[in-house]
Amino acid sequence: QGQLVESGGGLVQPGGSLRLSCAASGFSNRYGAIAWYRQPPGKEREGVSCIRWNEGSTTYADSVKGRFTISSDNAKNTVYLQMNSLKPEDTGVYYCAIPAGCSGSAYSVIRSWGQGTQVTVSS
Repeated sequence: QGQLVESGGGLVQPGGSLRLSCAASGFSNRYGAIAWYRQPPGKEREGVSCIRWNEGSTTYADSVKGRFTISSDNAKNTVYLQMNSLKPEDTGVYYCAIPAGCSGSAYSVIRSWGQGTQVTVSS
């Protein structure tokens, strides 16, 4: 089994920024995409962003477009989520995940989850 390890979460004021990292290791088979999901308190997990590993193309939830940026460092097997202009509704546990793909139903088919990192946006 491989693993995904998230880091970079914390407490931030509204309007502030955080940068999340996800390090992937130990996966025996190639994967074509890595995604960020989040789970607000008391709610279901929702997709935030996805990047196609080799192509570099990206997708974003409407709620984060223009504020969040996903990127990858292939040499380090690491994906990042730069989060700017944070809002209280961005609060939740953020998970790195390996989906089947970044489009349609493939986005919700998760092959592996990280353990999550807490992001709290509050004054």
